[in-house]
Amino acid sequence: MRLSRQLFVTLRDEPADAEVRSHALMARAGFLQKISAGIYVYGPMLWRVLRKIENIVRTEHDEAGCSEMLMPALQPRELWEESGRWDRYVTDGILFNFKDRKGSEVCLGPTHEEVITKYVASQVQSYKQLPVTLYQIQTKFRDEIRPRFGLMRGREFIMKDAYSFDVGADEMVESYAAMRQVYSNIFTRCGLGFTQVEADSGAIGGSGSEEFMVDADTGEDAIAVCKATGYAANLEKAVSVIPAGAACEAVVEMHKENTPGAKSCDALLKLFPELPLTRMLKTVLYHVDYSNGSAGVVAVMCRGDRELNEIKIVNHLDALNIELASEAEVKSATGADVGFAGPIGLAAEVRLLADSSVNGVEGFLCGGNETDAHYLDVHFDRDMPQPETCDFGTVQSGDSVVDGDDVIEITRGIEVGHIFQLGTKYSDAMGANFLDAQQKTQPIHMGCYGIGVSRVAAAAIEQNHDDAGMMWPMPIAPYAVHLIQMKPGNDEQDALAQEMHDTLEAAGCDVLWDDRKKVSPGIK
Repeated sequence: MRLSRQLFVTLRDEPADAEVRSHALMARAGFLQKISAGIYVYGPMLWRVLRKIENIVRTEHDEAGCSEMLMPALQPRELWEESGRWDRYVTDGILFNFKDRKGSEVCLGPTHEEVITKYVASQVQSYKQLPVTLYQIQTKFRDEIRPRFGLMRGREFIMKDAYSFDVGADEMVESYAAMRQVYSNIFTRCGLGFTQVEADSGAIGGSGSEEFMVDADTGEDAIAVCKATGYAANLEKAVSVIPAGAACEAVVEMHKENTPGAKSCDALLKLFPELPLTRMLKTVLYHVDYSNGSAGVVAVMCRGDRELNEIKIVNHLDALNIELASEAEVKSATGADVGFAGPIGLAAEVRLLADSSVNGVEGFLCGGNETDAHYLDVHFDRDMPQPETCDFGTVQSGDSVVDGDDVIEITRGIEVGHIFQLGTKYSDAMGANFLDAQQKTQPIHMGCYGIGVSRVAAAAIEQNHDDAGMMWPMPIAPYAVHLIQMKPGNDEQDALAQEMHDTLEAAGCDVLWDDRKKVSPGIK
């Protein structure tokens, strides 16, 4: 391909709003152009990269026996209400939804579980038609609150989504395992270093879930990894054994102390320097919107040296959404200003939970439910009942794996693939059934599998660049060879460059022939 015949414009400077190297380098090299927040034009060079990624994706899926199809981007509200996901996605604020001229509400699909389930329900009647796996490569839409990082978090993006359909749970697990291997093949062929991690299913639902993370220091996702055991999990899902806290050396009566302005553990350490963080228990209040339409306030305790994991809290409560309680809600629940909430004397309607980090803590400090006051030397069972306890904590570097003493470290990655075991979540809701060998009606067991095609391109640059620019892995590079002609228009050079170009292309190489005139060798 002659570069002189291409629309190829580079920038002298990087965009001011570029927060990561992939965005800065692609924009400067003319690979993409921002049209609006999270919306980009894919230039010819980037499109070649995306097509190569898509070709790898297609080849691996086709060889695994999957069938490609295409579903509509525009979806009616009724489908999403059948599955029960409309309210959650609207509440989360990520759904592009609007009314057509007839007043019917529709959305631009961020995912296609509803459409594919409805389609398969109309096509499959017998167990003899299963298993089957269908996939598509299509533009998806998410109304991100803060689009950022170029192609990493856009409002419009290219995605491959696949869906498997099986007669039972065991068969679903087999399809899931087969697709896990397909994904490993794809990312290996793309030339990426990646980690496969346990993950939370989120709004998609289902049971088992794993993510494929491209290893990169700039990744949005934190990953808990133990190199000794091979354990790896997204921080939203990760579990661990935490280091033991300091013991209580003397048992004394619970008492209340004045703590003016001490709204944080750091401030309390200055007032009580002899008291370790492991004997300070935080109480965080959340406003909770439940999936049944009700709402309320929940208080969650955890050790002072630990942080809460809100995803785990959402899952435990079967909630649509949680957010920190407002000042008014805190005042109503505790009688105190924000920063002094505690477990003793909460309003009756407030549900009290605790992270498992509080187990075994004795003689602890906690909020006094009174402005500028905290309780000290509190003991469970003696001074207050042991609260409902579960793992609500965020894993930290230095924690141990659950089944041993090996240490966990926190690394970062970019999610490029996510696979789910859905079970019968959508089949039950939308009537996707089949007749088994005994002519009895059974629900279809489903799996779903996504790859962010456009995100793969960005992740490849985050993992492969230097100070001079992008260093594409060969399988997805826009061109395999960059042929630079120093003096276009020189008869001898023209002939030699043409010969080299033709020879390389005949050998199966993608060649970018830079034959631009009036462009210095340094610029080329």
